[in-house]
Amino acid sequence: MLDTDASLPAVDNAAASPALLRQRGSNHVGLRQFNERVVLQALRTHGSLAKAEMARVTGLTAQTIGLITARLDEDQLLRREAPVRGRVGQPSVPIGLNPDGAFAIGIKIGRRSADWLLVDFTGHVRERIVLDYAFPDIDVLLPAIRTHLNQLLDGLGPLRSRVVGVGVAAPFQLGGWHRMLGLSDDQADAWTHLDLAAEVQAMTDLPVSFAKDTTAATVAELVQGRGRDLKSFLYLFVDTFVGGGLVLHSHLHRGVNGNAGAVASLPLQTAPAGTAAEATPPPQLISQASLWDLEQRLREHGLDPTAAYDQRALQNPWREHTHEWVASCAQALAQCVVSGTAFLDVDAVVIDGSMSRDVLQRLLDQTRAALSRYNWEGLFSPPRIEPGTLGSDARALGGALLPLHTCFAPDRDVFLKA
Repeated sequence: MLDTDASLPAVDNAAASPALLRQRGSNHVGLRQFNERVVLQALRTHGSLAKAEMARVTGLTAQTIGLITARLDEDQLLRREAPVRGRVGQPSVPIGLNPDGAFAIGIKIGRRSADWLLVDFTGHVRERIVLDYAFPDIDVLLPAIRTHLNQLLDGLGPLRSRVVGVGVAAPFQLGGWHRMLGLSDDQADAWTHLDLAAEVQAMTDLPVSFAKDTTAATVAELVQGRGRDLKSFLYLFVDTFVGGGLVLHSHLHRGVNGNAGAVASLPLQTAPAGTAAEATPPPQLISQASLWDLEQRLREHGLDPTAAYDQRALQNPWREHTHEWVASCAQALAQCVVSGTAFLDVDAVVIDGSMSRDVLQRLLDQTRAALSRYNWEGLFSPPRIEPGTLGSDARALGGALLPLHTCFAPDRDVFLKA
């Protein structure tokens, strides 16, 4: 990173200045703020660094690093750690992010549960609130959002002033596929006409961001998971309904409508021949690769369907039905992976979900086995199948990372580039 104004990207940094990185009266305020964000991003990526290492990683001069760390110290965004003594010279002092430097709240609204996460400046979850339900009832859920949001804020005490925003993650169409869930048209229509982000914004003076739930999960994996070592990957998240996202060259790819990676609608076979009136649409990935399918299998045998989301899934009497679902889901995911590889040529496919990690591992193993039975002629090779790292927290965590990124990262478009 050069220390001249010419290196500053053509963006209005001042217009997006965060509350905790105060603007300073200088012709170079935009550049200063950008370089401050570069340093913060380096510490977030590499962990604590001595000033000399910070200069090497960022390309900034030692003098600039000294000025920046002094300003960030003033803003209470950094903390100094125990000196590291070498054989000669003065000991080096690693500098890291101050976990209490800033906070954000992520709210995930799903079809089976809602989550509230309080996330600190290092991206760690400080507090978690979970609300389970059969389906989110608007009249019940909106008051709950307000109650739990205020609960997390009040619990911070004097640190409440360091909360920079709220991120909401939810499906674009929470009422979509409502007949599969046994919902009425009126229930689905109520969600279709609800502006969830606006409703949450009316509850707080903090800025509120909104992202599709699987987009938020992809953001979390990109920033705090496999995105640290994978540059391009297709992300699949197996929840009540399966969904996905796409990362290309370390940037979230949203698509024209912000819906890239919408794998739930992927057909699993070709449409039958005949007139439009006679043809039956082929089944979609959602019908075979979603935990909703496992719920149905358990319910048909008189078992508690919520076991699909926890460790009971691999215990008796649920285990047999879980094994059957995993085999079916793996076949469907393998077809999705082959299709995605043909179109995208990505480094890897990252699979995560709301199930237990043991079930996820079994699903990964069987998906890899299913991929070995495909004809890969014309394609270089099967992509790596990698487990996601965040599990059921991914969507709410991704929501919380959005305001943190907006306030403190140098590239404001990293999640939004189309």
